[in-house]
Formats: sequence, structure tokens, C-alpha cells
Amino acid sequence: MQKHLIAALAAFALSAPAAFAAGAAPTDPEIAHIAYTAGVIDIEAARQAVEKSGDKEVVAFAKDMIRDHEAVNKQALDLVKKLKVTPEDNDTSKSLTSNAEKERQKLSKLKGAAFDKAYVENEVAYHKQVNEALKTTLIPAAQNPDLKSLLETGLKLFEGHEQHAEHVASMLK
Repeated sequence: MQKHLIAALAAFALSAPAAFAAGAAPTDPEIAHIAYTAGVIDIEAARQAVEKSGDKEVVAFAKDMIRDHEAVNKQALDLVKKLKVTPEDNDTSKSLTSNAEKERQKLSKLKGAAFDKAYVENEVAYHKQVNEALKTTLIPAAQNPDLKSLLETGLKLFEGHEQHAEHVASMLK
């Protein structure tokens, strides 16, 4: 399982509300970058699953992740262009990207059922953490109403992803 990625997201989800309460909320450009980065990470993980998995349910789930996260990321890019906002790289985005790459390398060494189980379990944990970060930090901190609305729409979609991942995980046991 992608322990480091999950740990990074968990740390973000748990520490960000405290930082927000202390007045250190992420800015809209930082939020846009974090959200986009989280989507890219899931797209890359899903592409790896499409390539490596032989399980039709896992592949179908991964293809759904690619389609949905690409659509949300396109909406995010369209929004930042419309608002003339430049997403700002930040420590959270950098940490997520670095840890995701390390974990992709670890998953690349797994095959068959071991890969499928690790990928889907990570998807469950990843969506739980991203959804928590959206609810407790990113949505409350977003100042722009259009950005806030996009994050809220994304949250509804990603809650569905979490449930779908849990369903696929239960089928693999």
C-alpha cells in the first residue's frame, strides 16, 4: 500500500485545520495547486492500474478515476484561466508529488492480485484523506465562490469514488 502518500495526506488533513484555525489557511492559488496535484496523482495511479491489472473491475474503476479526475482538473484549469489566477506550488503539493512517485515505484514491483489489492486499498485511503482535507481545510479556506463551488462539486464526486473503491476492495477479498 502507498503508506507514504497516505501518511502525507493524513498529515495534511490533520494538520491543515489547526493551521487554518491559527490563521495560516492556504490561499486560493495554493488550494488550486493542491487540488490539481491531488487529481494528477490519482490519474497517474489509475493509469498504472490500467496497464498492470488484469482484473476487469479494477481496470473499470481505474478508467473511471482517469475520466473523472481529468474532467475536474480541466474545470479547475478553466477556472484559474477565467479568474486570471496562477496556481502556486507549495509544500503540500511538493510533498504529495514526491511521495506519490515513491509509491508508484513500489506498486510497479507488485503483480496480479497483490497489485490490485494494494492499488484499490490505497484508493480507498487516498479518497478518505482527500475528502477530509476538502471538507475541513480546502473548502472552508477557499475565498473565491467559484473555486469553493468547484471544490464542493469535486467533494461530492470524490465521495462517490471512495464508495466505489470500497466496493471494489470488498470484491477483491
